[in-house]
Amino acid sequence: MHQRLYLRVGDHVIHMRYPQWGQGNVVEVKSSMVAGGFCLVRILFGDGVERSFNNSLDDYSCCYFSGLRVCSEAVNDERKKMRRGSPAR
Repeated sequence: MHQRLYLRVGDHVIHMRYPQWGQGNVVEVKSSMVAGGFCLVRILFGDGVERSFNNSLDDYSCCYFSGLRVCSEAVNDERKKMRRGSPAR
């Protein structure tokens, strides 16, 4: 079975729930060879702390669903929120 991965090494990310962590850089991706096994991603954030997340989009605990966004996606999400909140023209 083919795993659907969200992040790749070198991606720049931010966490939508924890902006105080700063921008992060994906430094490692580890995939299990066992069917249904974990796929982990390690991210070094701007605060100097390295954090690990689940990287499989087929799992409800995927880092995407917990709030991690690739930086370009995060900017687009913020723009959409601002448009929704702005009065109609």
